[in-house]
Amino acid sequence: MEETQVKTEEMTLTKPSEAREERRGRFDRGADKRSNRRAPRREARAKPEYDHKIVSLRRVTRVVAGGRRFSFSVALVAGNRRGLVGVGVGKATDTPLAIDKAMRDAKKNMITVNMTKSLSIPHEVEAKYAASVVKIRPAPGKGLVAGSSVRTVLELAGLKNVGAKLYSRSKNNANNALVAIKALKKLSTTKIKD
Repeated sequence: MEETQVKTEEMTLTKPSEAREERRGRFDRGADKRSNRRAPRREARAKPEYDHKIVSLRRVTRVVAGGRRFSFSVALVAGNRRGLVGVGVGKATDTPLAIDKAMRDAKKNMITVNMTKSLSIPHEVEAKYAASVVKIRPAPGKGLVAGSSVRTVLELAGLKNVGAKLYSRSKNNANNALVAIKALKKLSTTKIKD
């Protein structure tokens, strides 16, 4: 009888440590599995060539014999913040398609802005498009002072020390962006030193 007691005591003494080792072994195997996992299926997105901001998004209704047809109209500003900027308009039955069309249109209508070394403009310019009137002038040391979608155009063009004022009461953001582009086109192409 004494022998059996000893055996049972030995088993109870060794079993917990064996169990711990076994558990550790299982845990380690799991860690190995985790380290050998496959990379995520989705690849990291490449940074787009141009930054863009949506200036206006409207739902447009067309009345036909069977009822109403809805589509979406998008106006967006695209630029690389280094002198290239453009405004595009797109229309489609769903928003992502309309945004893609507007982006293609913006790329097609890109302009190069003539900037000084201090990221300002060489001289004052004024333009009118539809009912929108804007005046853009250099503002050394003041940063970007502009409102509405004119600010978006100037930001995405990469301009910093510029002031802009809308003299019309037009709240049409698409036209305000287009008038800013028209004004920036008027900048002289001759290089001016600061």
